[in-house]
Amino acid sequence: MDSFNEAWNIICEYCKNNTTTFAYDVWIKKIEPVSLDFDKGEVTLLVPNDFHRQTLQKCYIPLLNDAFDSVFGTHFQIVFQVPQEVNNIQEKEQKSTAETGYDFTFDTFIVGSSNKFAHAASIAVAQNPAGAYNPLFLYGHSGLGKTHLLCAISNEIKKNHPETNIVYVKGDDFTNELVEAIRKGSTSGLRNKYRNADVLLVDDIQFIGGKEQTQEEFFHTFNALYEANKQIVLTSDRPPREIKTLEERLRSRFESGLLADIQPPDIETRIAIVKRKSEILGINLSDDVCEYIAKNLKTNIRQLEGVVKKLKAKILLSGEEPSLSVVKEGISDILNDDTPPELTVEKIIEEVARNYGFSPDEIKKSKSRRADLSQARHIAIYIARNITNLTAVEVGKEFGGMHYSSVLYATEHIEKDMKTNNDIKESVEDIIKNIRDR
Repeated sequence: MDSFNEAWNIICEYCKNNTTTFAYDVWIKKIEPVSLDFDKGEVTLLVPNDFHRQTLQKCYIPLLNDAFDSVFGTHFQIVFQVPQEVNNIQEKEQKSTAETGYDFTFDTFIVGSSNKFAHAASIAVAQNPAGAYNPLFLYGHSGLGKTHLLCAISNEIKKNHPETNIVYVKGDDFTNELVEAIRKGSTSGLRNKYRNADVLLVDDIQFIGGKEQTQEEFFHTFNALYEANKQIVLTSDRPPREIKTLEERLRSRFESGLLADIQPPDIETRIAIVKRKSEILGINLSDDVCEYIAKNLKTNIRQLEGVVKKLKAKILLSGEEPSLSVVKEGISDILNDDTPPELTVEKIIEEVARNYGFSPDEIKKSKSRRADLSQARHIAIYIARNITNLTAVEVGKEFGGMHYSSVLYATEHIEKDMKTNNDIKESVEDIIKNIRDR
């Protein structure tokens, strides 16, 4: 197995976690690794065509640079090549089972005091769908294992009952599918897909909050499945009562089943997770290395696993097992950086657009005076002024060159609305939470 190919899998995962699903699938997923030259500080990547190359160079170089810096701790010059420019490219070997065979099963889920109840409830649902807890609502902060349990339920049911029709979807993807179905006039097909499920698994259900038509569709889907005695499992970053933009009729249905929370793991569980992940990846980390990682990363399982993957990449390149001093130096940026991810205006616009059913360009540049679009744009401006360090002038530039006085007006307008309209206040608070959680 070529070490660059294995390291590339880790780079792809970094990109997938730091951009939208659409952007990853269309632009990043289609890249193939060709070569990495440490002496020249150059990496060569194969892309399908010249248009793809131009788009990557224009829009995705910062993301790829961050990914390489995260994995290798050094900067590379990225060179894109198209097929006709590449001669004698070796056929890619089959992906390593250790790297890609990490199934989300109950066997690979590390159980501790922080997740014992959620784990037991998930097993009960997997063993007896619609007979134990329906719906099952799992909640907890990002990176604690909710998706793992959701997929473990799916894998267990498939193993024991392969004929079961299991449908998995993310909350915002459900919205996107509905928008596309409405555009194409094919909502009946979407309804057939979801309402004929034997088991419906929805990840990050909080992202349907505030979207009136999505909630309407999901309400009827939920009722149809529940009445037909089909299993529903939902995950969220918070309990139903804290999803302020969720309609009361949905909130009450979500709360009618079993709510199970997942808390950050204790030190013993974190050490077990690091050891288990290193075993899966086929590397041997000493006890002091495992303990050091676990002591310094306390709240996010995904980060723990990310550190182990990064060490895997270093081992592949150096051929040596990392000592504690090497670990401290090589991954100090991950272990010691508690700074939250940068909150950009682009991310704010994307989330507001997603919440109100507009495109980011409409929020950012449209001159339309439609009341609903103007309101959404004003909310995006208000959030940008309140959760970034940008001045009114700088925010105005991000919104198509808007004059700073218009930025101040929009901010004041939303501030007044939030004082008198609780729906707007809750919507803004939910959007801000979603932005930070993403």
